[in-house]
Amino acid sequence: MHIEEAQLKEFILDSGLVSRADVETAEKEQKETGGNLGKILVNKGKMTEDDLRRMQAYILGIPFVNLKTEKLPFDVLSLIPEPIARNHNIVAFKKTDTSLEVAMLDTEDLTAIDFIKKKVGLKILPRLTDTDSMKSAILQYQKSLKAEFGDLIQKEANSIKSIADDPESDTSEENLRKLADDVPVVRIVDTLLKHSILQNASDIHIEPQEHELLVRYRLDGLLHDAMILPKNMAPSVVARIKVLSSLKLDEKRLPQDGRFKIDSDGEKVSFRVSTLPTYYGEKVVMRLLRENVSGFTLEYLSFHGEGLERIHKAVKSTTGMILTTGPTGSGKTTTLYTILDILNTPDLNISTIEDPIEYQMKRINQTQVRPEIGFTFANGLRTLVRQDPDIIMVGEIRDNETASLAVNAALTGHVVLSTLHTNSAAGTIPRLIDMKVEPFLLVSTINIIIGQRLVRKLTDQKEKYFLSKAELDTLGRSINLDKVLKTLKEEKVVEKSDTWDKVPFWRIKKDVSSEDGFSGRVGIHEILKVSPTIKEIILKSGTSDDIQLQAEKEGMLTMYEDGIFKAVQGITTIEEVLRVISE
Repeated sequence: MHIEEAQLKEFILDSGLVSRADVETAEKEQKETGGNLGKILVNKGKMTEDDLRRMQAYILGIPFVNLKTEKLPFDVLSLIPEPIARNHNIVAFKKTDTSLEVAMLDTEDLTAIDFIKKKVGLKILPRLTDTDSMKSAILQYQKSLKAEFGDLIQKEANSIKSIADDPESDTSEENLRKLADDVPVVRIVDTLLKHSILQNASDIHIEPQEHELLVRYRLDGLLHDAMILPKNMAPSVVARIKVLSSLKLDEKRLPQDGRFKIDSDGEKVSFRVSTLPTYYGEKVVMRLLRENVSGFTLEYLSFHGEGLERIHKAVKSTTGMILTTGPTGSGKTTTLYTILDILNTPDLNISTIEDPIEYQMKRINQTQVRPEIGFTFANGLRTLVRQDPDIIMVGEIRDNETASLAVNAALTGHVVLSTLHTNSAAGTIPRLIDMKVEPFLLVSTINIIIGQRLVRKLTDQKEKYFLSKAELDTLGRSINLDKVLKTLKEEKVVEKSDTWDKVPFWRIKKDVSSEDGFSGRVGIHEILKVSPTIKEIILKSGTSDDIQLQAEKEGMLTMYEDGIFKAVQGITTIEEVLRVISE
């Protein structure tokens, strides 16, 4: 569905929206820089994107639809999952027995059309629409789900039996099981889980309060209130989740951990469940782990340039350690699984010891630790070394014994991958020394350390802006601007001749809310290579600051600098990088 430039030019002139002089100026620019005539006119503010779309729709003979005031049927709207609708700006609005009409902002997005065709098995009829219509339609996902959820609770809440939620109360397991299998409770919990998957949540928090039960979702790293339920539903909802995850129903005084799996519209999702007694009852937190997310590449995880080269070199080593570090939920395990995926060839034996196993991987022997029966990381690692592995992944180095065994495994001809909780890559070395690992063993084993955080990604609802000299000076106090600019030029993100005053940054458009302005998350990283000079610093008991300083001299981009690099690329904003780094 391609439009000839001459045809578009003729139509723009006939429409009278843009003067002939402006069209000719845009044509000159097109000859110099390439690109699309329509896009150039939009960028110059001579016409809006919606004007251009209406013209494209007319030329292509595709109907243009206005959905601003339309109430879309939820069963039709939900044929396209919300994350796909948001990312590709495509919504389903009309369905017959043989076809599905979809409204789009870009009818050339063939991958989205192909995905929907396979999913629904109907003929797809693309229609063009404007940005306001698309916003209004996507907002209906949330409204429809909340409406469905609210109606369900209104209908079912009254029929839910109330029981005493005193932890000391003698509620038999049999009564609790009956409560958990009650049809209204089953429906409410199923809707809650389905809603969280559609919203692309990473965690669900179910928190008993004094007068209500609060349900919150973590979306793109931030918690949002999802629903407030009546207080009397708390014991039933918790009992239902315990039944799903095979936990003890009558144990309310001790924390418990479990997991279960559901299949939602062909997508397999595991839920890692943790319960904790609180003052007003049991709090439940569920981590969502999507099983079909394997097949990532390091580039997809936003590694680039020199840092990416360092990881590839370390991956080719036949011994030594690759460590990832950062706070909980910063994507450390995903990075390790991606590296394992690269290493996963038929001639290697790969074994892991994890708590919990987050994603199942083919041809990899994955073991779950069970501390309650004495099967810890340390015990598991001891056994793994006897299983003739080439590569070992230890879910987390938590204690002195695991640290010592992991280092020894790396010394005896294995590649060891693991994670630690530290604030920066340089802070990993003092942390391991604090765990009683000798410095001379560290310099012999560690190849690279990857420090990381996750920042929210900007959607297409963004605009360029430039920093003033004062703002650049402020930024320059925290990072090495010359090094970042050099990297931007080397990776051809900006022109060779550009200076900082010509380098654009990006922010959410003024008329867009911050919730609509971000979608998904991406990593910012620092990749510390343990070079000969850094080894010397470690042997001389240097501090993490000494190691950091030397690593930066040797070309390491800090997480902050990598964040600014990605802000220039238009992936995220400076404010988002600062929010995450300051945390």
